Amino acid sequence: MTRQRRRAGVVLLAVLLVTTGCSWRGLNSLALPGVEGRGSGSFEVWAQLPNVSNIEQNSRVRVSDVIVGSVTGITRQGWHALVTMRLNKEVTLPENVTVTVGQTSLLGSLHIELAPPVDEPPRGRLHQGSLIPLERSGSYPTTEQTLAAASMLLNGGGLGQVQDITEAFSVAFAGREDELRSFIEQLDQFIGHLDGQKDDIVAAMDSLNTLSGRFAADKPVLDRALRTLPLALQVLNDDRTELLTALDTFGDFSALAADTVERTEESFVAELKDMAPVLDSLANAGPALTRSLSLYSTFPWPKEGVLNWLRGDYANLTAIFDLTLSRLDTSLLTGTRWEGALTRLEMQWGRTIGQMPSPATVGNPLIVPYQGNQGP
Repeated sequence: MTRQRRRAGVVLLAVLLVTTGCSWRGLNSLALPGVEGRGSGSFEVWAQLPNVSNIEQNSRVRVSDVIVGSVTGITRQGWHALVTMRLNKEVTLPENVTVTVGQTSLLGSLHIELAPPVDEPPRGRLHQGSLIPLERSGSYPTTEQTLAAASMLLNGGGLGQVQDITEAFSVAFAGREDELRSFIEQLDQFIGHLDGQKDDIVAAMDSLNTLSGRFAADKPVLDRALRTLPLALQVLNDDRTELLTALDTFGDFSALAADTVERTEESFVAELKDMAPVLDSLANAGPALTRSLSLYSTFPWPKEGVLNWLRGDYANLTAIFDLTLSRLDTSLLTGTRWEGALTRLEMQWGRTIGQMPSPATVGNPLIVPYQGNQGP
């Protein structure tokens, strides 16, 4: 009986070695009973992970703290790990699911956590043969990493200087409590004003975003301008001598203009003062001047009287044309050096006898004779 048991044990050991491919890694190398994901209808998926830490085969796969499968294999794929998992048939997850290596508690076991995406809408469905890529995988900090960070904080994080900093603040603020209180109140007011203007700040940021969008839309134009700008700078550099000469000449002209203005300042101011009465008179005559412009459209008759004699399609007009020399003299030569010349010529011809002499002739109109035989 004992010999039969030994034979059965040897046979069982041989079967186990064959089924495990002659690689024995402890009991986790075997499909242990009671592990999730081994039942009928389960399906297999793969996940690329940057680091699997101390996770082992037969580790649990969880969804929202519920065990839904197990790890069936871990292999190296390039510079990351490829984890094979079997999930129960009831598992319903999107195809763009995320995978994370987590830990049950501080000293608990490691497991694989599957979760729907939070930064994009779910799509598709996880199925047999699905591969979760490396960009949707990650890991939570392990106990070793947490303790190492705490050790770094306690030993080299500067906590030992907290007391020195506190003492320095105490010395700095000693006797300055009122100033510190005033500073805190002013800071509170500043924060309040800043909070009151948050809508304007948000609007300014939106405007800046719009401006950036316009710049982005005009990127080809900006690129072409940036490519053209070096050529323009090269042209300016080539013409530097001419530009400097032009600037020097302009400086000399400016100095001459300033000297001229300085010398003629008093005369210029006096002329402006003399122009003031002229401009004042012109302003006073403004209404009459603007009304007189209406004469140009109906010259030589005033526009205001046209409708009084033009009725319908006809008009009556009576005109007297005085072409005597005295009238021409008065109308055209008054105020000139030839004033009175035509009138005197007409008087020599005797054509003004019995008529009132023209005011253009030399003499007092009150005593000038009406006829040639009158007067002294």
